[in-house]
Amino acid sequence: MKTDLKYRQVLYTNYFTNQAGRNFTEKHLEKFTEEKKQFTQEIIPLLPSDKSIRVLDIGCGIGSLIAAMKIQGYQNVKGIDISKEQVQIANSLGVPEVECKDIVDFFSEQNQTFDIICGMDIIEHFTKDELVELLQLLKSRLNKNGSVIFRTPNADAPFSSIYAQGDFTHENFMNANSAKQLLMAIGFQKVQILPCVLQTNGWVKETIRKIVWKLICFRIKLVLFGSARSSKDVIFTPNMIIVGSIN
Repeated sequence: MKTDLKYRQVLYTNYFTNQAGRNFTEKHLEKFTEEKKQFTQEIIPLLPSDKSIRVLDIGCGIGSLIAAMKIQGYQNVKGIDISKEQVQIANSLGVPEVECKDIVDFFSEQNQTFDIICGMDIIEHFTKDELVELLQLLKSRLNKNGSVIFRTPNADAPFSSIYAQGDFTHENFMNANSAKQLLMAIGFQKVQILPCVLQTNGWVKETIRKIVWKLICFRIKLVLFGSARSSKDVIFTPNMIIVGSIN
């Protein structure tokens, strides 16, 4: 990632304060707790059962995914982020595995390989050329049968501009088809595109939400049908999960 670009220097300096944690009252702990819960439902089930695997979380923010992994017994985990503010918060929240490093610098300084490389809400921050280079680098640092797991905004979601333009640092925006196209072109033999976990607090609100969501999805499928398109490979959730594996 070109960190010499002016907007990146300005916006990433205090990224948690100005963006990632902006909507939380007790910013650090509240976001940390909410994200751990989300990742436990969304990402942990995608990990191998072998708790000794080596895991790297790039753009790890305040370390929520790493904390969730450690709770589930995965101890060989590491996280990197270019935001000094977020790294300091992660360390203060009891996640010492997080350090302040640029991805390219991290890999150039050491020859480590990993079984899983994760990136939550990060690949949308790269230009297309940068993302291709990043994926090629990550693929070269995977062990046999290793995988990358990404979460990123979904261009096919209703009102997708909320997620695409909700962060000034976003550079690219994909749907399930383009994400699969990209990873296959890089050389990942198996690519899965999955919906993110949707949930609200309180069983009444959650029951209503599920009903509304089913109606929304049904309406979208009708529109696709009416335009002679298939909804078979379309993801509707605001975020999508991308899993790319090598043999």
